[in-house]
Amino acid sequence: MEKTLNNKAWFLVLPVLLLVAFSAIIPLMTVVNYSVNDTFGDNQFFWAGLEWFQEMVTSDRLHEALGRQVIFSAVILAIEVPLGIYIALNMPKGGVWSSVCLVLMALPLLIPFNVVGTIWQIFGRVDIGLLGHTLAAIGIDYNYTNDPVDAWITVIVMDVWHWTSLVALLCYAGLQSIPNAYYQAAKVDQASRWSIFRYIELPKMRGVLLIAVLLRFMDSFMIYTEPFVVTGGGPGNSTTFLSIDLVKMAIGQFDLGPAAAFSIMYFLVIQLVSWVFYTVMTNLDKEEAK
Repeated sequence: MEKTLNNKAWFLVLPVLLLVAFSAIIPLMTVVNYSVNDTFGDNQFFWAGLEWFQEMVTSDRLHEALGRQVIFSAVILAIEVPLGIYIALNMPKGGVWSSVCLVLMALPLLIPFNVVGTIWQIFGRVDIGLLGHTLAAIGIDYNYTNDPVDAWITVIVMDVWHWTSLVALLCYAGLQSIPNAYYQAAKVDQASRWSIFRYIELPKMRGVLLIAVLLRFMDSFMIYTEPFVVTGGGPGNSTTFLSIDLVKMAIGQFDLGPAAAFSIMYFLVIQLVSWVFYTVMTNLDKEEAK
């Protein structure tokens, strides 16, 4: 008996495909078009080939922004991952206080990016901000609008305050999945606290830690709103990260061709790193399944 195929399910998928095409594929194709063409307005384009890509690859401006971005992401990961693990290890494992801690940890994640930037912009001001006024009162010369070091510290502390909760909550979920029998066996063997963390807790958190590192890398490498609201990329170009430099190039200077090439290269770097993390996670899952 010949089986009849029913393709009516495609009608349910079609709206999603159209939405993805409208919101992602069509804008991406538009950017690709701008990256290989030059325009003087009035919707007239002139073929430029790979000229804009070559210009961006050799651009000192891009190299400097990339260097600042890599340093920022590295510092963020070096602070937030260990701090998130530490917080997760010290959170209550159950009861009312566990729920209270989970709610408090989730609160920073619920605040919109622009609001986070506005909060820290006001918080760090010397004249009306609690942080800036307190530091000035105790004799510390702090001004994130004039000093590049202060601007960097402010942006880093702001990101740590906003996103460490994500790492902590993911690690906490990994810890909650560990059977209590593991801890009982470690207690019988009189294992030290470090041994319990090294051989029981850390291996069980490995999967969620990779997810946390991947998410935090992607977010930190694409960060725009918070530092832009706080410092505007300044003082000078000290906090002009890749995304801020891209917006300045595309909107401020209206260099659409170089900006389009810049954005495609930016996108490919993030995709490459994400693929590496995904490959590592997949291989770890296969090893655990054996």
